[in-house]
Amino acid sequence: MKTLELELGERSYPIHIGSQLIDQADLYKKHLKGSFSAVVTNETVAPLYADRVVKTLESLGQKVRLVVLPDGEVYKTWETLQKIFDALLESGADRKSTLVALGGGVIGDMTGFAAASYMRGIRFIQVPTTLLSQVDSSVGGKTGINHPLGKNMIGAFYQPQAVIADLDTLKTLPPKELAAGLAEVIKHGAIADADFFSWMEKNIEPLNACDPKAMEHAVLRSCEIKSQVVALDEKEGGIRATLNFGHTFGHAIEAGMGYGEWLHGEAVGCGMVLAADLSVRTGRLLEVDQQRIKNLVASLKLPSIPPKFGVARYMELMSVDKKAEGGEVRYILLEGIGQSTIKTVDDNLVIQTLEATGAA
Repeated sequence: MKTLELELGERSYPIHIGSQLIDQADLYKKHLKGSFSAVVTNETVAPLYADRVVKTLESLGQKVRLVVLPDGEVYKTWETLQKIFDALLESGADRKSTLVALGGGVIGDMTGFAAASYMRGIRFIQVPTTLLSQVDSSVGGKTGINHPLGKNMIGAFYQPQAVIADLDTLKTLPPKELAAGLAEVIKHGAIADADFFSWMEKNIEPLNACDPKAMEHAVLRSCEIKSQVVALDEKEGGIRATLNFGHTFGHAIEAGMGYGEWLHGEAVGCGMVLAADLSVRTGRLLEVDQQRIKNLVASLKLPSIPPKFGVARYMELMSVDKKAEGGEVRYILLEGIGQSTIKTVDDNLVIQTLEATGAA
């Protein structure tokens, strides 16, 4: 097991990465304050891992409530969130209770938002079971739900007590889910670590095959990069926004297609191709590096051609991006592999990118 520490003063917490961690009671014990825990998961993950987590918590003297939600981005809503609150209130959960998020990014985001809101804040532990959640969404304290007009527009910054990333859970991932997680791995290299990006280019085959050693390095380095950025800018007032490389276009794709039609990572992968094109058009990125990004996205089995919504629809969808300020969208652009910046861009250049990449 490897352990990183996300340094946030009193809100610092460990990120444990390794095999057979779900059953290790000691990883949970120090973070439990009361005698009640609720394990929040979904219909896909529950049959695979829920019993193990429940038994581990019960071995620590916890009274445990299992909350099983429907699976999918389309359920990241107020209505589904209410099911968590219903279970907590029915069980008499108090301020010392703990929530355990067992699943991917949707479960982690909703459980974290429930923890931030219930009785104005209770503890929660992230147990991510997808590659995307292990390398990205479980770390950093972003929680929330979607709104029909925008993704993740309702939520809170609320840090977990710990992240327990069991690499063995990746063995049950469908190929599309694995590819979706690799999009966020690409992102970390593209914005912050040229050597890591090059390592991915050299290890395409083991990454696509979910090789254990490759996965361990991908998760570890991604968590290191994200932890360093979050420690500098917890609430996204500046540099943390670079972690959204590809997300402005990606969120527009998700919303335009209808949540759940494309996986989040698939949309981000394609969004990075568009963002790289825009980076070239603003004179920041060399075309050879743009091509490297496009090639890596395609090689890791992610879509690189965006759906055709038309320019007007894309511009409308991107106007509600969380990074917008004063009505102007700020884009995450590359100034080279491993170097990123946050800039407003002339709409004409964005339109050129949409037309050139096939989005129009």
